Amino acid sequence: MMREPTFDRRLLLKAVGALSASAALAPAFAGVAAAARPDIGVSVFPFPLGAVRLQAGPFLDNMNRQLAYFRFVDADRLLHTFRLNVGLASSAQPCGGWESPSTELRGHSTGHLLSGLAQAYANTGDTAYKTKGDYLVNALAACQAASPGRGYHAGYLSAFPENFFDRLEGGQSVWAPYYTLHKIMAGLLDQYLLAGNQQALDVLLRKAAWTKARTDPLSTAQMQAALRTEFGGMPEVLANLYQVTGDPAHLTTAQRFDHAQVLDPLAANQDRLAGFHANTQIPKVLGAIREYHATGTTRYRDIAVNFWRIVLDHHSYVIGGNSNGEYFQTPDAIASQLSDNTCEVCNTYNMLKLTRQLFFTDPVPEYMDYYELALFNQILGEQDPNSSHGFVTYYTPLRAGGLKTYANDYDDFTCDHGTGMESQTKFADSVYFFTGETLYVNLFIASVLTWPGRGITVRQDTTFPTSSGTKLTIGGSGHIALKIRIPKWTSGAVVKVNGVAQGTPAPGSYFTIDRTWAAGDVVDVSVPASLTFPRANDDGGVGAAKYGAIVLAGQYGSTNLSALPALQTGTVKQDPANPLRFTATASTGAVTLLPFYATHHQRYTVYWRLSGSPPTGTSYEAEAGTLAGQAAVRSSSGASGGALVGYVGGGSANYVQFNGVNSTAGARQVTIFYASGEARSMTVSVNGGAATSVNTPSTGGWDTVGSVQVTLTLAAGANTIRLGNSSGWAPDIDRIVVG
Repeated sequence: MMREPTFDRRLLLKAVGALSASAALAPAFAGVAAAARPDIGVSVFPFPLGAVRLQAGPFLDNMNRQLAYFRFVDADRLLHTFRLNVGLASSAQPCGGWESPSTELRGHSTGHLLSGLAQAYANTGDTAYKTKGDYLVNALAACQAASPGRGYHAGYLSAFPENFFDRLEGGQSVWAPYYTLHKIMAGLLDQYLLAGNQQALDVLLRKAAWTKARTDPLSTAQMQAALRTEFGGMPEVLANLYQVTGDPAHLTTAQRFDHAQVLDPLAANQDRLAGFHANTQIPKVLGAIREYHATGTTRYRDIAVNFWRIVLDHHSYVIGGNSNGEYFQTPDAIASQLSDNTCEVCNTYNMLKLTRQLFFTDPVPEYMDYYELALFNQILGEQDPNSSHGFVTYYTPLRAGGLKTYANDYDDFTCDHGTGMESQTKFADSVYFFTGETLYVNLFIASVLTWPGRGITVRQDTTFPTSSGTKLTIGGSGHIALKIRIPKWTSGAVVKVNGVAQGTPAPGSYFTIDRTWAAGDVVDVSVPASLTFPRANDDGGVGAAKYGAIVLAGQYGSTNLSALPALQTGTVKQDPANPLRFTATASTGAVTLLPFYATHHQRYTVYWRLSGSPPTGTSYEAEAGTLAGQAAVRSSSGASGGALVGYVGGGSANYVQFNGVNSTAGARQVTIFYASGEARSMTVSVNGGAATSVNTPSTGGWDTVGSVQVTLTLAAGANTIRLGNSSGWAPDIDRIVVG
């Protein structure tokens, strides 16, 4: 049992006074509060939420259901345990689930609600959300003021007693007290930044001072021991507060939450995630990238980049989520880890937050390709469209016969209920980014951007993914270097300005049109989709079906399944009247495949046993493809269809391999899509046979994003295709398409 450290009340009171003084220097709110410190190492920036308005479509529908819940939910019910905790009267009916008066995590949902209300107000301008947020903040301020009368230290604010932290520091069992504090602190910061609530910042500063005074007396060993209990995004919110106020005390406290057991291996690019609770770790890495932006210390950046790469390559399912039973499993264990408890949605919420921060740091399209994948296939699909209040899932079952289950109004309040309130009110935050006069169009979501201070609007009209394209209409006039993401999953993309085609867009890139625009200029973007069958890392015979970015699910109604059905890939046919509806033959008989995000209230399967030759033009994805200059190491024994086997060994052993490439026998045209590499030739071998040489592409060499075509003689059935170079070089391959 760890000895409880001395807690110095005078230290806390002194810190509160200093931080209150610094708050007086915080900038006045003007739409979005300005930060005292610019982020270090950032070259691309988001627009304010209010600058982007969603238009009719599935994302707006989801947001509107969530907004209806915000108007409905009784703030006093969520404040009930806060008031009782400090001796204030409350006649409200207690909540159930994770907010019940006996649950040790009580109070966390109020933080999520604060964030969601702030985002709703910032995005819509509807003062009803600000009014409810202001009421919550004022009530929490009253609870904080009453805390000393209950025997708590100044600045303490929670729905549970302060002695929970005595238990934490004493090595006793307790359910994540800092996790709950982080949610409340993050919600207060959002209320200040997005809704202009100065009182929220005042409450937050006192709470941050309490945190500093509580953790300062702990030795490094004592603090590291406390960090074994989930603490949410404490380093993230404290680093954010440092950026907002410029007070270094917040950065010092943030860095006390650096968990060496997790961060040190990541700094060395080592995957030691197996056995760790997944959503406990992602916020630690979010803290690391924000600490990089606050300090410029590249170790923090490397931790975040390495973690993102490791999770995507070795721990992620086809929908972009991760974890089984909430834990990271053995690297590359996918087909062997399909259950009702896969892909906790909180994990994906946090991975998307991390992806945004990494893109701001290094604006490569791969980050937004992942963002699209996870946003459309999991976050959009977490909400029940039959619920007027936008109820969301906790897990995303990926076993055969899985069924989504949802939250409710007052008797649930899991962590995913909370993150759902945030995810469904910030869809507009990553559609567009900018730097100077450069505009990034990242996502194909119907919306209108009003560029602050420029008198320019960009209207995006699209029904994507029902249609494989979008139309951008410029309002106003002025110079824009327009950068449009061309997804890695497309081929044959076309971009037209006022009806005139512009160059040759390459998959997996941003296509730039740099010009002075006039009002009424129109940019039409076509990104044709095709069927792909990405394979599980650990079993080349198991895979999923995708149409472009969209994961398809077999629809099984009320029929449960005891094993993965076999899908005859050659029978998959698209409905000419509905491009997102497919029919096929499986071992269970005829089956309909629909987008996974639109699959609700019936059983389904996402993964299949794949058999037969896929239709002409099938793409085999390198799901573990690398960012330029980085290698994903995987042993050849882990080979799987459609997955990158690795850059292993050296010399002639350095290769990229695709297993399970189905084909009819004969000469087939194979298109190889690559990210970047070096100006050298490449060799291609089939089934261990003689290699075919592929010369340097004539345009730009291997250093640019593009594709090459080669004719290969394939056998009937599954084939193994290996790409490499005898001098020990292999390009960054995204995928191959067998014609």
